[in-house]
Amino acid sequence: MTDAAELKRRTAQLLAAHPPADTAPADFLKARFDAGLAWVHYPEGLGGLGAPRALQAVVDAELTAAGAPDNDPRRLGIGLGMAAPTILRYGTEEQKQRFLRPLWVGEEVWCQLFSEPGAGSDLAALGTRAVREGDDWIVNGQKVWTSSAHVARWAILIARTDPDVPKHAGITYFLCDMTDPGVEVRPLRQITGEAEFNEVFLTDVRIPDSRRLGDVGDGWRVAQTTLNNERVAIGGMRLPREGGMIGPVSKTWRERPELRTHDLHQRLLKLWVEAEAARLAGERLRQQLVAGQPGYEGSGMKLGFARLNQEISGLEVELLGAQGLLYDDWTMRRPELVDFTGRDAGYRYLRSKGNSIEGGTSEVLLNIVAERVLGLPSEPRTDKDVAWKDLAR
Repeated sequence: MTDAAELKRRTAQLLAAHPPADTAPADFLKARFDAGLAWVHYPEGLGGLGAPRALQAVVDAELTAAGAPDNDPRRLGIGLGMAAPTILRYGTEEQKQRFLRPLWVGEEVWCQLFSEPGAGSDLAALGTRAVREGDDWIVNGQKVWTSSAHVARWAILIARTDPDVPKHAGITYFLCDMTDPGVEVRPLRQITGEAEFNEVFLTDVRIPDSRRLGDVGDGWRVAQTTLNNERVAIGGMRLPREGGMIGPVSKTWRERPELRTHDLHQRLLKLWVEAEAARLAGERLRQQLVAGQPGYEGSGMKLGFARLNQEISGLEVELLGAQGLLYDDWTMRRPELVDFTGRDAGYRYLRSKGNSIEGGTSEVLLNIVAERVLGLPSEPRTDKDVAWKDLAR
């Protein structure tokens, strides 16, 4: 049995064999993965040791204290938070061996090809088609709001493989090579001026059946693992006290007393308490993950994350007055990640508007929380048993 003492011993061995000061970051990360210290709860040979998930903090603390490099988890968020747990749960041994190591060490960036122009909130209505041709699938369709598609090597993709059954039943899950012929990525410029999102066109893209994840027609069930992990990754990220959006506005409040009013003070106190409660709830959620796969509680965390970000950024703009209306840079760029705290108040205000859409709209998540967490009656769904091809579109 692997305990904290054993993990400290293994971490010390890793540091002795690969001193961070004398080892290239990429080489250190590969050695860490091979030592089973990447994600300790994963199986041996896949970056882990089959240890309790809670013990990851022991390894992380030892490595941080030694100045070891990390794998830039913000840049790899989709791969680490969504693709990896889905591959681990549904992938073949060959798929796990092929994809998990380069994903974790940062050699390959991932994106998510789920949403479509006509299937966002109602994701199961997606129309991208995958037709079997021998040992391959020929994929045609369009995806939208795809973060990191312009830098990604791989994508998790769901497509319709059977239009003659109800919409949830005819979907299959694939791993798509973004460098394959027929994959076209176009930027989507946002209200911030940047294009961190993309639309992706798939034209006769040939995907080998060996890159299918799960059974044919079982893609919706596989996608639920991805979506639950996505909402935990977005709403349950680990933060220090005053981490995230509440940090900059609290700093401004302390440093610029001339901006203060009684009303703003009351609103800041309320949001500070709510942000701290959300942070602690996130800690509790991560502790629950130790016992197994994430549940639908992640939807509630993501709901709170979106609302708080929007309210806090709105308060920050009001606190700054005329200065809050300024914007630092409207240059069209295609960034690799979202930087909420490294930009100005105007950027935070505008970018936070997307928080209630990405990772599942707040309206859909409210339904999920009501039905799956609180056990309230489901809304009537007249299309549940209708073949996808017969749905009104």
